[in-house]
Amino acid sequence: MFVLGNLVYALATILDYLLTILNWLIIIRALLSWVNPDPYNALVQFLYKTTEPILTPFRRIMPAYAMGVDFSPIFVLIAIWFTKLFLVRTLFGIAARIV
Repeated sequence: MFVLGNLVYALATILDYLLTILNWLIIIRALLSWVNPDPYNALVQFLYKTTEPILTPFRRIMPAYAMGVDFSPIFVLIAIWFTKLFLVRTLFGIAARIV
């Protein structure tokens, strides 16, 4: 059973790292939106390509044109935070009980 516990622990750790990286990418993109970055820069294109699929569903729920401010990064960060608190901690708890 300890093998299954280690597998769940490893998956929880990888998910935690991925969510942390995504969290920072969203923050960097939000900060870049305050300045006018070069859209042809490779780093800017990477940020847009990795974060846009996550931001789009939240933009459909609350469009920016209604208020003039895009609140989707804030809601994405809250969703990431909730996922880390709920899912990752739950997976760590399951792994601890299996081992």
